[in-house]
Amino acid sequence: MGTIWELDFYSRPILDENNKKVWEVLICESPLQVDRPLSSLFRYAKFCSSQTVNSLWLREALEEAMVQSGQTPQKVRFYRRPLKNMIVKACEDAGLTAVSSRRIYALNCWLQERLEQFYPQQPGYLATAATSVAVQYPDITSVRLPDALRGDKGDKWLFASLTAADLAEMPDWDMAFGEGFPLTLARIDGDTPIPGVIVYAQRSLPLAAWMSGLEMGFVALEAGAPPNLVLETGVSDRWILAPLNRPELLAAAKQFEAAKKQANQAHFLAVQSGPESESFAGFWLLLQDESQ
Repeated sequence: MGTIWELDFYSRPILDENNKKVWEVLICESPLQVDRPLSSLFRYAKFCSSQTVNSLWLREALEEAMVQSGQTPQKVRFYRRPLKNMIVKACEDAGLTAVSSRRIYALNCWLQERLEQFYPQQPGYLATAATSVAVQYPDITSVRLPDALRGDKGDKWLFASLTAADLAEMPDWDMAFGEGFPLTLARIDGDTPIPGVIVYAQRSLPLAAWMSGLEMGFVALEAGAPPNLVLETGVSDRWILAPLNRPELLAAAKQFEAAKKQANQAHFLAVQSGPESESFAGFWLLLQDESQ
């Protein structure tokens, strides 16, 4: 997997000499692996006057970041839906691909750090304008997985659990597709149980390949009639992994949600051909934002 960047371009709780909010672009590298030190990730920050907020300024900032890092990212993840057109255009003009994503774990951590420690120290800081990183996402309708990826009744799934120490060995696992992140982003220790879902599918490799083309968000219980276990991707897609059509399945899903909360919302999704398999068609370490 090539280099991936996470980007935020938005106003900050700082006023300039004209009492206008200062804007800022933040760019950081996605860690991709559980063993990637956060200190080794590329970071770029630059303030922008509210009078020059446009795709041209952002494109120039992206080009400057590429020069500084020596990197040309495979894609740029962003999550601010109101700025989608500007961000997509700036990336395209810089020769980059922009994708809407909730998988901005390193960026969220950095932005929260700046909200708490950096911005309050800047001239013109306005405490009443400081807001949390949380973003409101649109209501989403759940849909079935594509028929071509669904096997027959031999397909199964189950809830499972690994520890943070187990996941430290993820770089050595045999897997076709997947992505991780350092668990320090979730602020959990090596003994914390990390809950997850394993899907056993006859078409495990096509299913994992399809999932790898999505921006994997998180797995969650969707309460409703009927309740479902769902996979959220991008910023506006929700896929039904399994119907929770029996009381014991719903109870297990509620236990899964409780375990996620204990693990600060860290969890995983794995795809295998069967319980006997020693390899993964796909394995994704996931982190759900508390506001989602």
